[in-house]
Amino acid sequence: MTLPIIAILRGLKPSEAVDIASVLIDAGITTIEVPTNSPDPFDSIAKIVTAFGDRAVIGAGTVLTCDHVDAVARAGGTLVVSPNCDTDVIRHTKAKGLQSWPGVFTPTEAFAALHAGADGLKLFPGSMAGPSGLQAMRAILPTGTQVYAVGGAGSENFGEWIAASADGFGLGSAIFKPGMSVSDVAKNATEIVAAYKAATS
Repeated sequence: MTLPIIAILRGLKPSEAVDIASVLIDAGITTIEVPTNSPDPFDSIAKIVTAFGDRAVIGAGTVLTCDHVDAVARAGGTLVVSPNCDTDVIRHTKAKGLQSWPGVFTPTEAFAALHAGADGLKLFPGSMAGPSGLQAMRAILPTGTQVYAVGGAGSENFGEWIAASADGFGLGSAIFKPGMSVSDVAKNATEIVAAYKAATS
């Protein structure tokens, strides 16, 4: 089963990329993003792709420019996640054959992103919109639109977000923070997967 959870590994170093990705995948989290404001992010992406490209969806977060998109493609990544809705970046991502998940906060941004070809939407910051904000927006989104809540969504409130129609989640510091050991990340990932399964059972 592929869980609709994106692990956001902000601050990941290339030297630890493969070990961290390994425990995430073992726990059941098989979508991984390395934000571009991490140390040598495209090096980390390339290492994870080489090790696990056949078992996981791997790419970059905090993708702000078309140059970033090109760098993801060169590293072998297939996922582009942004905190904002930049239609040029979305169109360039799709032209490269990659998945586009832009950040949106308003219906205007959501429709602009979808019109540009986004595969799904990242509701960000989720803590500001809240489940009620997602529920209100869902009423006008096209049927089948995938919306992941990012920022303010986690194991303590998966159920509330799912009830409000969240299709999935992006989780950062709850899974990984710079300085965490591999065993710490493994424990966090296992607990998050268990919480998600409990919320959806």
